[in-house]
Amino acid sequence: MINLEVPGKLGVLVSQARQSAAEIFRPNSRKYDQAEHTYPVELDVLAALIDGLNASGAGGAGASGVRRDKDGDKTKIRNGANLATVLGTIEMCWGDVGLLLSMPRQGLGNAAIASVANDEQLQRFAGKWAAMAITEPDCGSDSAAIRTTAVLDGEDYVLNGEKIYVTSGERADAVVVWATLDRARGRAAIKSFVVEKGTPGFELVRLEHKLGIRASDTAHFRLENVRVPKANLLGDPEINVERGFAGVMQTFDNTRPLVAAMAVGVAKAALEETARLLSEAGIEIDYDRVGPRAPAVVSTYLALEADYEAAYLLTLEAAWMADNSRPNSLQASMAKAKAGRSATEIALRCVELAGSLGYSENSLLEKWARDAKILDIFEGTQQIQQLIVARRLLGKSSAELK
Repeated sequence: MINLEVPGKLGVLVSQARQSAAEIFRPNSRKYDQAEHTYPVELDVLAALIDGLNASGAGGAGASGVRRDKDGDKTKIRNGANLATVLGTIEMCWGDVGLLLSMPRQGLGNAAIASVANDEQLQRFAGKWAAMAITEPDCGSDSAAIRTTAVLDGEDYVLNGEKIYVTSGERADAVVVWATLDRARGRAAIKSFVVEKGTPGFELVRLEHKLGIRASDTAHFRLENVRVPKANLLGDPEINVERGFAGVMQTFDNTRPLVAAMAVGVAKAALEETARLLSEAGIEIDYDRVGPRAPAVVSTYLALEADYEAAYLLTLEAAWMADNSRPNSLQASMAKAKAGRSATEIALRCVELAGSLGYSENSLLEKWARDAKILDIFEGTQQIQQLIVARRLLGKSSAELK
């Protein structure tokens, strides 16, 4: 049985993440929202602290803590790195999701490396800050439609293509680039490659101006005959049609709960701030008076809180299953779909409940409403997650259910 209470051993981590969010992220949230593309220097000390927690095995809020325990003892219940990372991420994103995405060495590319790299690659790329490049101008949610190519030439792969919306792309030390070895062989030929910054032909085209998560840089890259060592291909280089997209999906199984956790953190922040503003206006959240007996604003708030709880529990379940060596593709997509949609709806409704205060820059509610939307989009849109869930529940393949 899964017990989704916060494990006692992770209480200190959650407390430290909350303290960091309250003392570093919140005070600088508006500053870097308004100073888009400015690197938040306040994060350097905090990033070093998280590096130390990850190195000691304590785990932290960073993506580098994520790795599936493939050989764990399935007879024992474990609360490991995935659950620790998700819980820490929730608290950090209660502070500011854009600043979390700007943390050195904690990019989604780090999660990809941690998910599928072999032991030698884990050691070689340790300490690197890695972004992840999936989306292309002609390829959004359908990752199988990737057109960036990787052709083996001697001891190198030669990459050609274009990548957009690369989170932390300019600041990172390396970018995990998804490319196809053979477009004719479909999903099975999609592989990920670690491309180090400064590699000839790897060109930064521009940085994007965005609706939300403005503290985080979002880059557009062009790859022209970029030579990447064979050893930088993550995972198995063989094209296994029987496994299909499984190798790439393993990355998503670990990163989607992370994005869900980000969304849960934003929703939590919005709800707490709204409760505070309502209290100041003389409206108390009374859990003993619900439904038609409660004021309309309270009934709305309680419905939003219930939505938040559902997203929170689904997110913990997906992370817990990864820690305990159980397949979690369905749960990862359910958590991502629910949390992404809930965070967006909760943040917008909280703006409404707070009235003029919610729409003003005097409160962070309007910022959270802008930040939340991307969490329903990247790492697979709402529609893609629902499609994956439907395929899993109905036992349909991607060819049978499009």
